Parts: sequence; C-alpha cells; structure tokens
Amino acid sequence: MTLFAQVLTGANHQKAFGSRASCGRFRDAKLMITILRKHSRWLMIVIAVLAMPFCLYFVRTDWMSALRSNTAGKLYGHDISAIEIERGGRLFQLARNLGMSELLTELLGQWHPQRAKTQSEAEREAGQEFAIDLMILRHEAEALGIRPTTTEIAAVVTKIRAFRGDGGSFDLKKYNDIVQNALGPLGFSEAQIEELAGDQIRLDRVRELVSTGVTVSQAESRTTFEQIYSKFEVSVVRFKTGDVANEVKISDDEIAKYYEGAKEQMKSEEKRKVQFVALTLTEAEKKLTGKERIDALQKLSDKANDVAQALAEKNADFVGIAAKFQLPVKTTGDFTQAAPDPELKQDSQLIQASFQLSNDEPTSEPIQEADGFYILHLVGIAPARPLILEEAKPKIVEALKARKERELVSIRAANVARDLGEGLKAGDTLAKAAQKLNLKVEKVPPFSLADELEPKASPPPDKIPDLPVIKNAVADLHPNEVTDPIPTSDGALVAVVEKRDPPDPTLAAANRASLEERILQGKRAMSFAEWLRERRRVAGVQPIAPS
Repeated sequence: MTLFAQVLTGANHQKAFGSRASCGRFRDAKLMITILRKHSRWLMIVIAVLAMPFCLYFVRTDWMSALRSNTAGKLYGHDISAIEIERGGRLFQLARNLGMSELLTELLGQWHPQRAKTQSEAEREAGQEFAIDLMILRHEAEALGIRPTTTEIAAVVTKIRAFRGDGGSFDLKKYNDIVQNALGPLGFSEAQIEELAGDQIRLDRVRELVSTGVTVSQAESRTTFEQIYSKFEVSVVRFKTGDVANEVKISDDEIAKYYEGAKEQMKSEEKRKVQFVALTLTEAEKKLTGKERIDALQKLSDKANDVAQALAEKNADFVGIAAKFQLPVKTTGDFTQAAPDPELKQDSQLIQASFQLSNDEPTSEPIQEADGFYILHLVGIAPARPLILEEAKPKIVEALKARKERELVSIRAANVARDLGEGLKAGDTLAKAAQKLNLKVEKVPPFSLADELEPKASPPPDKIPDLPVIKNAVADLHPNEVTDPIPTSDGALVAVVEKRDPPDPTLAAANRASLEERILQGKRAMSFAEWLRERRRVAGVQPIAPS
C-alpha cells in the first residue's frame, strides 16, 4: 500500500494485543528465528535463485541500458549517469501529464533551448534540465531539513489538476484510471506520483524561505496599478520587407566576399541511409482503448526487447535477426534531416534517432511510437562536405537579401519615428503629421495591459497583429509619444500613443488586492529563480553530454 493510499484509507498498523496473545507470538517468533538460523544458507540460495528470473525479465531493459551507460555530467562533484537523467526526463513527462505546471515553470523558468533544432529535441533537452534542477532542489531541501510527511504528500496529490473532478474536488476514479493506464508506459507506479508531490512541497518550502522579506510597497502597487489598468489608444505604421524587396540588389562581389568569410561553415547536409523493422499494432488493434491497448503494446514491447537483445550479440546480422523474428526489413534511400526519407513518415523521433547512430553503435534501441516500436540499423553515412561557391550561391543570395531588406526597413522606420515625433511636438495631430509624411496609419482597438489578466475584455488576438510587442513598447509612454522601431516577423512597426486614460476608480477596490498578490508572486518567483541559478553554480552543473 502506497503512502497516499495509507492516508486516504486511514490505515492504522498500531493495534493493541492482549498479553496472552503477545506471549504466544513471542514463542512463535523465537521458534521461527531458530529455524531460519539453522537453514539460513539454503534459504539465501533459494531467495537468490527466485530473484534472478524476476530481475532478468522485469528489468532487463534497465540492466542492458546500465551496461551501456556512461557519465552524463557532474553535480556537486559527483558523476550523474545517463540513466538518472533519462529517469528525470520521464518524471518531466509525468509532471506535464499530471498538469503540475507550477513545478515545471519554476524549475524551467530560466531555461531556453540551446542545442534543440526540432520540437522533440527541445522536449528532450527540457527533460534533461528538469532532471538536473530536480536533483538540485532535492539536495538543497535535504540540507535545509525539508522532509515532506505522508499526510502532506497525500494532501498535495488530491489537489493535482489531473485528479480533479467536474466540481474541482479529488476524483478517485480519475486517479485510479491514470494509475492503471498512464504510469506503465513510463515505467512508473503510484510511488512516482507521490515523489512529484513531495517535490512540489519542497519547492513551496524553499521558495517561502528564499523569498522571506519580499514585500510590495504601496507606491509600487499604485504605480503598477495605474500602468496596467490605464486605457491606451494607439496607432501604428507598418513597414514590410516585401515592400522593399525589389530595391535590394546583390552583386557578385558581395556574394564572393560573403563566401570567403563563411565558407568554413558552409557545408552540405550529412546524409544517412538506414534499415529498420517495425513492430506495430494491427489495424484492428489500433482501435483498442484502455487496458486492452496497453496489453497489446506490452506484447510488442516484449518482442522488441527480445529482438534488441539478439541484436546486442557480437557480430549480429540485422537482416538475419529480423528474419528469425519474421520481421520484414525496410531500407530508406539517402536522406538528410531537413529532407527525410518517406519511409520514415516524417517522424521526427525516428529521423533524430537515425542521426544518432554511428559505425561503432549502428543499431538503435526499440523506439516507441504511438502504435508500436521501431528498431533502426545504420547502412551508410555520406558526411557533410564543404560547398563550392556555385553550390553555396543560392543560400548566400537569400541571406544577403534578407539582411539588406531588414536594414532598409529599419532605417525607414527610424526616420519615420523621428519625423513623427517632431511633428507631434510641433503641435500637429497624428493625422496631419502622417499626411505630411505620406504614411498609412493603422488604428489599434483600445486596450489596457490588464487585458492579459482579463481575457474576456481583450479583442480576439488574430484581429490585432503584434499586439504583445506593441503593449510592451508603449507601457511607459504618454500621449503623443512615439516608440522606437519595433521588429516584427515581416518587417517593423512604429507605434504612437494617441491617448492614455487613467484607470477607472471603481476598478481599484475590486482589483488592487489581486494585483498586489500577482506582483508578490512574481517577485517570489524571481527570488527563487535567482536562488536556483546560484545553487546551480554551487553545484557545478556541467553541460549534459548529448545522448
């Protein structure tokens, strides 16, 4: 029975016994100890023999991984293994599935993808960072004497979003459904739910400690309230790179100069060719749901592990092993990461795995997809090579063109911002100043910065392009003031504040307290982020070796 189940059912293992029964149990216990001592050697042999099949069958994937594992990084001067990082990544997935957004946000608040090129790579990198930060949180909480109790953990579990019913209260049916169907594929049990609940408690306690003394002054509250609840009327002038495309010319000298400066980095894409076998559900099995689907996937998982073990043997032949298990082998053509082979069905996980294979380790582990498992085998590598000028020319022209278009748009936007500002200071209205400069002005529907806090009050986002950056740019401006050029996805814009009305006094009483609480939470989050950054430095976090 898990800790959560004990608290939930009120289990109590301390029961009173009569003295007579106690004496009988004492005699029985003494006799049992005597028998165990007499036959201890044989008993240990029996236990070892019984335990071996369990270890080999139920944890075979883990022990095989352990044989191949290496050091993934260092923390507090100690090595951390790839297996620890991988487990932390699965905890990241579980926390996301359970809707534990606060734990994820606080631990990953300062993280930005570094190596990631695809969505799956970004998720894997986020899982690695989560694993590291979780280890740091647990280490520091232990040093601070923070140890969540069974009752506290149970209370947090009942508040996890994934377990809430329609009324917002704990729904035991939802809990049991997730325990039975969602934990197995991650290799977890109820214990990992309780583990994450304990981490949430550690986070709350540490954050409370590091933010002691953080307050919101009346002046800060008043200034912030006036800023975000003021009603803005803003107009913008847009500048698009497409409007200046015909004005941009690229000379052969510019292309040659660019090539000379960047030719070391200008290479063809590496190409791969792989064979693979697919262990997937039948069309009928794909329609299964719940436990029946999980059971079908488990059978495929067992077979995939058997194939992987056979392929791990020295000098194993991929095609021969596949034939032994009656699995058809498919072979791709040469492909790049940007232009994958159709046989891989544009699946980012399979493509990524293909480019992680090497001549030393040409065969992948079983890769789980929605409907089954894949095992890849490297056939050949066409390494990247330096591009000659003619091959690199299209990319060079594209890069130079984009740069010049951006520069031209930025210069025009800066000139317009200056001229508009001068015209408004001279007493012109925005309409008159825009007419003098032959500008097309686009009026933005009235808004306040608080619209983000009250979604119903804000216009549909698709009606106001670039609204978030406009809000950020005008937040500290007053009427008739002009922003600097603001880069956008297709060019730039300049925003002009036409009117800024003070907040409605009736809003103050209703929203001031909640705003102060938001400010306080934000400052506490910043304090925790600074603490975590410092703790990472003290822990000596080293970059995780790419898996």
